[in-house]
Amino acid sequence: MGRLGIFGGTFDPPHLGHLILVDEAQSQLCLERVLWVLTPDPPHKEDQQLTALAHRLDMLTAAISDNPSFHISRVDIDRPAPHYAVDTVRLLAEACSRDELIYLMGGDSLHDLPAWHTPRQFVEACDGIGVMRRPGDRVALKSLENALPGLTQKVRFIEAPLLEISSSDIRLKASQGKPIRYYLPPPVYQIIQERKLYQK
Repeated sequence: MGRLGIFGGTFDPPHLGHLILVDEAQSQLCLERVLWVLTPDPPHKEDQQLTALAHRLDMLTAAISDNPSFHISRVDIDRPAPHYAVDTVRLLAEACSRDELIYLMGGDSLHDLPAWHTPRQFVEACDGIGVMRRPGDRVALKSLENALPGLTQKVRFIEAPLLEISSSDIRLKASQGKPIRYYLPPPVYQIIQERKLYQK
């Protein structure tokens, strides 16, 4: 039985912040592998214009290709929308029945967890929930436990650096012709330049 991390997102684009945070999670939670779950159309981003899935998949593949313990999961890519986290975890649990599944999220996502689709079932489906806690983060676990019984025993905090890097900021900078090179793994930057992504 291994310990498997699950890290989901649109990765539009995947950046150095993603890699640093997942590397910290893998080290601190002793994860044998991390599955990067690329979500084609997340329900909470229906109002956003996402880059074509093929581009995002190529960028994510390029971003993690040099780490043998990082793997892309097609669990959301190969099934119809909507792509809710609870269904993603259940499907991965069926496919990886011998593994302990740790869902990775940020402190902001933990705070918003009661508003997720069927949050109680999501908590039940996870063997553990790794929460990336940045300096200064305050998490009211007691009130969250009242809303989602059993959450506290599932949460494992990961001490993470404060990184002011986001995909949305990178897209904005790129559209304005500002430098983005050093926010990204070199192969991801190369794809963005070659395909002229995020340019107006």
